[in-house]
Amino acid sequence: MGEAYPFQPLTKKDKVTVVLYRIGIALSSVIIAILAYVLSSPSYYQNDITISMKFDILLIFLYMSVGLSVFTIHLYVSKFKRFLKKLYYLSAVSLIILFVIGKGDVLGVLIDKPFGSILLIPLSGCIGFITAKEAFCFKLFEGYLLTLIMPLYLLLLSMGSLTMQGVSLGIIIIALMLILFTFRKVFMPLHYDIGDKSAYT
Repeated sequence: MGEAYPFQPLTKKDKVTVVLYRIGIALSSVIIAILAYVLSSPSYYQNDITISMKFDILLIFLYMSVGLSVFTIHLYVSKFKRFLKKLYYLSAVSLIILFVIGKGDVLGVLIDKPFGSILLIPLSGCIGFITAKEAFCFKLFEGYLLTLIMPLYLLLLSMGSLTMQGVSLGIIIIALMLILFTFRKVFMPLHYDIGDKSAYT
């Protein structure tokens, strides 16, 4: 992947899946940036119902956008794609558990029961898998950093080790790195994501 010229002509399906994959990446970055803004609001720490509703809606859209990338990613090794899909299914189950525990209020769970943040780690794993794959293929160094920082951030959050400022700063740093990653990724030629289709297993 990342060759100057396509190995084979791109089919319509190739082009559509690459565009959808990159839309998923872009939407995920935008949503996390919005979440960073929401979590930086003073109302976040006061269990404000409006903030909670916005957070929960954004979280659902984040899962959908990540899913879009997960199901359209191009990987040479099929077992990696199967693993990524299973990880995404686990993240979806984890989201359902968060909604059940919070009776429809995920943000309330994360504020009152910090251990709930652990249930977001599978989703961060999906995002991290994608950023690490892109970092490996296209030398996007921030992709490796995101793969490490996101689960560590959630782990520290679940342990109650972060101050209010630490919570805000952490998600802002992640959002900025994702935006950088997105800008460096989405404008690449479409054939970069396909590579040599004869190598797919």
